[in-house]
Amino acid sequence: MNPAQSRMTTLRCTRFWRRSLLLVSLIFSMPAWSAEILLTAAEDSAGVQAFAQALAQQRPKDNVVFKPLKDLPAPGRLPAGIRLVLLDPPSLDWRLRDSQGPATLVLRISRLQAHQRLGDRWPDKISLLWSDPPPDRQLRLIANILPQYRRIGVLYGKDSEFLLRELRQYAAPLGLEIVAQYWEDTSDSRALQALFKHSDVLLGLDDPQLYNPKTVKNLLLSSYARQLPLIGPNAGFVRAGSLASTYSDQNDWLKVLDRLLDQPPAHWPRSLYPEHFKVVGNPQVARSLGIEQVDENTVATRLAEGEKRP
Repeated sequence: MNPAQSRMTTLRCTRFWRRSLLLVSLIFSMPAWSAEILLTAAEDSAGVQAFAQALAQQRPKDNVVFKPLKDLPAPGRLPAGIRLVLLDPPSLDWRLRDSQGPATLVLRISRLQAHQRLGDRWPDKISLLWSDPPPDRQLRLIANILPQYRRIGVLYGKDSEFLLRELRQYAAPLGLEIVAQYWEDTSDSRALQALFKHSDVLLGLDDPQLYNPKTVKNLLLSSYARQLPLIGPNAGFVRAGSLASTYSDQNDWLKVLDRLLDQPPAHWPRSLYPEHFKVVGNPQVARSLGIEQVDENTVATRLAEGEKRP
């Protein structure tokens, strides 16, 4: 090989290795996996926008987009490869109108809202992430902060009656008894009084027909008069005057979404309560009932440790 040919060979080798190194650097700089994530809701509120922005910041490698429900085509016309995240019950109603469509995660929906729409038949490719506190977690909250109480009074209506069987299953291992009372007419206090006579503490179900701005005054005043603490049904009701509840905030839900979105949709659960949660208590209510104030962090840690046990 003459000197000219040798120089050409060396130059080609150099270029080859430079290109190889450039290609390798590009491969390692690219995200290993990215997803198209579409969030939607019937109302384009500030809270919804904040949630979408927080998810986009948490997953910078993904393309996270929010579009109001009114701007979307039928679910079956969406690209099959996207991950669809629904942020309210009306968007679930839209999704259910089409048997075709991408894999879907449904947030901000309660057990009662889903039962009204689906009964016991859940469509494929739809995962329901419950917004109401898990009943077993609420019962264990009672066992932790009110260990002397055994009779758990539960008001229920025609829409929430299906939850009673599950409550009883969870209560039995804890040594608790569910005392259930049907409340058909919320303007009639006789059902409340009948329940109070046979209960040590009340557990509120996330049933808006029973627990709403119109009933809150009667419920809380009646429970105070009987010196019966009310647990739940949600964090908002604790601010209104119930003793305590478990709840999951936006950061907790972002952790759940982050984990699920890292998985193939085929591995998503049919339904899920968030494993991340907090405890909120009302110190003023505790004082008025002569009950020790709830240590929110300690109780939350204790409950979480109990859920990790096999």
